Parts: sequence; structure tokens; C-alpha cells
Amino acid sequence: MPRIPDETVQQVLGATDIVELIASYGLDLKRAGADFKTHCPFHNEKTPSFNVSPGRQSYRCFGCGEGGNAVGFVMAYENLPFPEALRKLAARSNITIEEGEYDPQEDRRRRRLSRLKLLHNQAARFMHSLLLEDPGAEHARQYLKSRGYDREMAGRWAIGWMPRNTDIFLDWARDAGFTGRELLHSGITKLREENNPRSGLWVRFGDRLMFPIHNERDDVIAFSGRKLREEQGGGKYINSPETPIFKKSNVFFGLHKAIRHMRDYAVLCEGQLDVIACHEAGVKNAVATQGTACTNEHARLLKRYTGSDKVVICYDSDFAGHDAAAKAFVEMAALGMDVRVATMPPGEDPDSLVKSRGPDEFQSILEQSSEFFDYRLRYLGEENNLDDPGTKARVVRELSPMLHAVSDKNAQEASINFVATRLGLSPDGIRQAVVDTAKRPSRRRDQKDDPIIVESTPVDRELGVLAALALQSHEVLDFLCDQTEQVLIGAEGREGEALLRNILSTRPDVPNPAAVNTFLQSLSAGDRATLLTLLEEPTPAAPLTAATEILGILAEQGILQELGALAARLKSPELGDDDSKAIMERITELQRIRSEAKSP
Repeated sequence: MPRIPDETVQQVLGATDIVELIASYGLDLKRAGADFKTHCPFHNEKTPSFNVSPGRQSYRCFGCGEGGNAVGFVMAYENLPFPEALRKLAARSNITIEEGEYDPQEDRRRRRLSRLKLLHNQAARFMHSLLLEDPGAEHARQYLKSRGYDREMAGRWAIGWMPRNTDIFLDWARDAGFTGRELLHSGITKLREENNPRSGLWVRFGDRLMFPIHNERDDVIAFSGRKLREEQGGGKYINSPETPIFKKSNVFFGLHKAIRHMRDYAVLCEGQLDVIACHEAGVKNAVATQGTACTNEHARLLKRYTGSDKVVICYDSDFAGHDAAAKAFVEMAALGMDVRVATMPPGEDPDSLVKSRGPDEFQSILEQSSEFFDYRLRYLGEENNLDDPGTKARVVRELSPMLHAVSDKNAQEASINFVATRLGLSPDGIRQAVVDTAKRPSRRRDQKDDPIIVESTPVDRELGVLAALALQSHEVLDFLCDQTEQVLIGAEGREGEALLRNILSTRPDVPNPAAVNTFLQSLSAGDRATLLTLLEEPTPAAPLTAATEILGILAEQGILQELGALAARLKSPELGDDDSKAIMERITELQRIRSEAKSP
């Protein structure tokens, strides 16, 4: 598979303003000296520690260590691989991506992912054919019929059936040319005995109705299996585990069909059958999370594909549904989205409502969806006396974190005033409750209390400073490249030696931010974190002088260490004349290098 040349990456980065890019994702950047700061979008924090540098065209969080350039931000924020993130930025700047020479490692990775997608797509077709034709699937067909669905619907959604005798599936997979390793990596199977490759494969989904899960490009990437017999073990639904092509925290069921119909708004449901019922009833902008609550990644996807940033939550009317709606609101409101709630009648969900009352009634409920805090106060008022002072105080405490989550300050102020009016309270009191909430640690379902810290690569202080100077000054980089012998002597055996060698061998076009960021993008997360930390430090007024002094110190230390070792060898009684001569020549050479290292 061809790779994208560094020159193209540099061109895209050079055309992208990272401050403008990050602000376009709804982050509220505040000027802090020469840089900008905001709350980190990658972990939960009370005090802003996410720093964006327009000068270096990079970002870095001092809390979790996440950092990089514009491409790295898009990769992390939208969970995209490097090529897709780069193409997204290139499209913003009307730059055409031309791929370069063959990259065998990237080619192998892409081939593995392509094989997994091929396996899932072909497995979906095989299981769909079993559902329609296999005599053993009669009970699966009857189940679908009992839910009001026919063969045509099953065809539109590629619903299938995994046989009770799963050897049928394994035989098909082998005949189709898929290996046991590929079946394991797909998540459709696992080892019968953990850590024992000889134990054979066990299929997770025996005798289940199989719903293919697609990505937004219509590839099948996972399955959800619904049990068909009460005596079956496991839950009502079993989902594929996470694999290289399936991450449940950023996948929606039905997105591949809804994506073309979400310009006005999206409908967020709880389950697959709800989504199918919506689409079959003509509500083609419906999606559902896949076995998990709505996460920050889900919210980003919805914001990415809804033209109006509007979402209508359409969950069940039970306690769990109302609780899930509140949590989904927090995730979406944090991105500045307009969140509405369609209230289902008691005991109903979209699937049952469409069947019992018809598509028109369901469409009417969607059209009458309420602004979130209007809905939430009506829901709380059903079980509580909102005229009671104690209840008012408790409701304010419950709503304060939700009000605090609203990132749009105008929308937050309007919501505070709305809640105050409904409860007959002063807006100032509610505003203070929101402020108090901001001072308390908060919990986000998809963000851990202890953020994943990017481990920086250990580096010797002097080598680290040289590395940073080499990326800040072309004079320093040229000087160090010219003094390679002294650098190697001074760096040998020290932490950070490989990192400095990489800079000198690559020789990026410093101090051009696009060139530096292209180089940083090629590094490991640990190396990148180390250099981003070092680059945060002020550049000396005379970088070349500083580099010369440091190199002199390093070379001096390295040379003295080697001279000591050579002197010890000269004392050996077994040393021959030729060896003595070679050692003396090396001592003379080291003395010369020592002298040259003290001047540029």
C-alpha cells in the first residue's frame, strides 16, 4: 500500500491553523500569553491544562500528556487513523493527497483490517442466507414474524441466524479461506480453553438472531446476537468484543443508513429493534449506541454528521431510560449540541409504539420533543411536589451538573433562567449552584478518574536540551550534524541517544512548524511527549552558543571517560606494540575532538 509522502504531510500541516482547527470542534480557547488554553477534551479536569501553541502549531495537555500536531488532534478527537485524519485536513485546505512509495508495514496492517472486514461481510451474507433458507432456522423466522417483520425487512438489514450447531459456521469459514487466527481476531470465536491454541474454537453466538453492525462506510465490523430460546445461557443480547475494527464506544447501530438523513437532526434510540422500527416507519435518521451508554465519542460522531447539531433522544419511558437520557445529554451538551427529548408513553419504546399506534403517532411524538430541561422538570414533577422547598433544593442539586455541562454560555444562561422560572427561584441562586458544581470533582462515564497518562521517553537532561535546540534552530541542527563525531561520543550510552540520533539523521526543515510537526508525527507517543515537553521551555537568546556549551560538556565527559579506559589498557603488561600504538593514536584523536568541541 502506498504511503503519504512527508512533503504532503508538511504541506497539509502548513496550510492548517491549529488554533482555528481546535476551536472549530467547539472548544472554548482562551488567550494565555502567546498561547491558548482550555479544558482538555481527552480527560476530565477542573482547571484548564490543555495548551495550544499557534507558534509551534501544536497542542499539549499538562494533565494527561496528550499532545501533537493538527493531524494528531483530529486522530485523537475523532478516533481516526492517520491517513483519514490527514485527508480530512487536506480537504479543508483543498489539497490533493498523492501517495508515495510502498510501505510494507502499513500494507500488512491494512491487509489484516481488510481481511477482518471481508470476514464479517461474508459471514453476514452466509448467516442471512441461513435465516432465509435453512430448515433449522424456522424458529428464528417465526420470532421475526412475531415482531411484525418479514423477509424484505430482514434483507434490508441483512439479519441472519447463527446455527445451533456452530460447526456449520466454522466449516463455512474454512471453506471460504479464513484462518483460525482470523476467526479469533474477529471476535466471532474464542479459544475453548484460554491460552491454549490447541483447544479449538468456540463460537460465541450459537442459535441467535444475528444483527450485523456496520461502520459509517457500510462495512460490517461486528455482530449483535439475540437469543431465541429462554433456556439459552448468556444475556438477551450478546455483542462482539472490541477488535481492531470495532470499538463500541464510537459505533452507532444504523449510522450507515441514517448518515444521509441527519442534516436536520438525529434520533437517538436505545436498541437495534428500535432503530429498525424507526427506519421502517420512515424515520430514517435514527441510530442507537451499541451495548453501552452514550459516550463522548458518540457525541462527537453525532456532532460530526448532524448539520444542525440537533439530537432528539428517544429512550424507553422507564427509570433506566430517563437516567440514560440525562447522561447522554451531559455528553452532547458539552459539545454545544441542541438536545431534545421525545417522551414515550408509559411501557412503550419506538418499536412497540410504531406497531401499536402507527408511524404517524410516533412521528408526532418526535415533532413534539421538548427542550431537555423542560422535559427533565416535567419528569421530576411526576413523582415529586415541585412546590415543596426541600424538593426544589434537591432538584436544583440534581440539575446543576447538567446545567454546568452546557458549554454554550448563552444556552447555559437561558437554561438557568428557565429552571429558575419553573421552580420559582432566583436565577442567581441556581447560577451559584452551577458554580459550586464546577468546584466539585465530576464523573464522566467514558472518562476515567485517573486519566491514561502518556509515558514520556526518559532522556538525559543535556541530550534533551540539544534535541529541543536542534528542532528550534537550523543553525544548531546544522552545527550538530557537522559535529556528528563529538555528538556520538557525548551521547553514547545516555538516555535519549536514539532520539537525538533520529533528529540528526532525519534533519527536518526547522524551524518551520509544519516540518517539525511532520517529524514529531513520525515518532512514538513517548518520544513525542518528551520533545513536546522540552519544546515548551523558552528558546535561549543564543541557541548556537548554548548548544556549543552543552556539546562541549558532553564531549568532555565522554572523552574523559574513554581516555580513562584507554590509560588503564596501556598499563596492561600483556599489551603488544601494535595495540599500544593504536591506543596512543586514539588518544591523540580524542584530544583533537576535545579541542574542536569547544568552538563552533
